[in-house]
Amino acid sequence: MQRYKLTVEYDGTPFYGWQRQDDVPSVQAVLEDACSSYVATPTEVFCAGRTDAGVHARGQVVHVDFPEARNPYSILRGLNTLMLPHPVVVTAVEAVGQDFNARLSATRRHYEYRIINRTARLALDEHRAWYVRKPLDVDAMNDAARYLIGHHDFTSFRDSNCQAKHPMRTLDSLLVVRHGEDITVTCSSKSFLHHQVRNMVGTLALVGHGKWQPSDVKAALDARDRRAAGPTAPAHGLYFMRVDY
Repeated sequence: MQRYKLTVEYDGTPFYGWQRQDDVPSVQAVLEDACSSYVATPTEVFCAGRTDAGVHARGQVVHVDFPEARNPYSILRGLNTLMLPHPVVVTAVEAVGQDFNARLSATRRHYEYRIINRTARLALDEHRAWYVRKPLDVDAMNDAARYLIGHHDFTSFRDSNCQAKHPMRTLDSLLVVRHGEDITVTCSSKSFLHHQVRNMVGTLALVGHGKWQPSDVKAALDARDRRAAGPTAPAHGLYFMRVDY
């Protein structure tokens, strides 16, 4: 038995999320079906972090066990052919030991949220970024973001159906950067709560619009109540960028 680490890129638009579900398309089902066909035996894949419906990935990481060793390049070519025409691609394959676990071995996960801030509606990026028409104040958003960095109880930014055992998380970084009409919110942590990134972005947008002051974000954090924070930003602006091990 040989374990492989796969780096995977996908467009989340046509999928109901990462996790395999009955009667609806998922990224996991596409990848598992390809792996099973490649080695001619039922095969499971395990990811670093499950993504919701509509969320994209540039650097999702999974591990998979094959009955025997295969050439990494052949695996990459074979799986990518078998996954056509689905928008899922393996970008790298590496043989690893049985002690490697895509989820448990991860030391940090990195996400990026894309906002396009302009008057005209989107054409090319309609399902790949959050279209925000009214101007956003990026400096104010960064002032607010600083209140969220560090070790906190993130109940206010946690989905009500989150299954994590506790709401304590350490947010290593949260930065808002503008390049013309493109605004990118990047964040890093060992782990995130369900919808945490999208809830933080939706809250920072209130500050960017001038509806909230930066200090209001601290008040929302301290409230430990989901109703105290802002709305959940749309899924299609979120990208799972990479995982550190």
